[in-house]
Amino acid sequence: MTDSILQLKQLSFAFPDKQVINDLSYNLKKGDFLSIVGENGVGKTTLMRLILQELKPTSGELAFLPNRNAVKVGYVPQFRNVDSEYPLSIQDFVGLNFARFGVPWLTGSERKRVREILKETKLNDIRKRPLGQASGGEKQKAYLAQALLDRPNLLILDESTASLDPVAKTELLDLVKQINNHQQLTVIFVTHDIPLARRYADDYLFLSPGHYEAGKITELTNEKVGAMNNA
Repeated sequence: MTDSILQLKQLSFAFPDKQVINDLSYNLKKGDFLSIVGENGVGKTTLMRLILQELKPTSGELAFLPNRNAVKVGYVPQFRNVDSEYPLSIQDFVGLNFARFGVPWLTGSERKRVREILKETKLNDIRKRPLGQASGGEKQKAYLAQALLDRPNLLILDESTASLDPVAKTELLDLVKQINNHQQLTVIFVTHDIPLARRYADDYLFLSPGHYEAGKITELTNEKVGAMNNA
């Protein structure tokens, strides 16, 4: 399928003492906003590690299309608090994604790109603020800006809104949704927050022990969530 960016075919993964993912198939298309939902411990993080190629499948296939080199992945982790004494400004922190061994400065084009992404993520006005003195939502926007700096075509938000207050969650996901709509950025949003998934995603992949279900986010009713959790 020419419009696909990632295909999972009968994907399985097991740790020595536990089967985590079993016979999972899914086709992710360019421009999709997919929310992967489910309770803790059902394999959401393991699936992300497989996509990031930190783990290898036990069986089955995980394929980037048209090939691995054509897919650039940006990753925003779960909120990580930064020490108040952290010395780098938000601008310099975002620019770390361009860091090269032994070269402590950015090129002119790289500095221009940092300025562009700071504006795009609504961080330009506070770009010189030390990251350690930023609010939780501002810190997470800085991680988002860093992930977007190198122009990925697949963005993974791995529980990125956990621990944020409701306003910060909305601001972060509003930015992501805007980029998804305007630039056709493919998004995978991992969360256990079903109402948040319904608000922003187009499609869902629900993981539960030994089972999965996929569909349009409008089909993810409270009754269906309850039935899948009890399956």
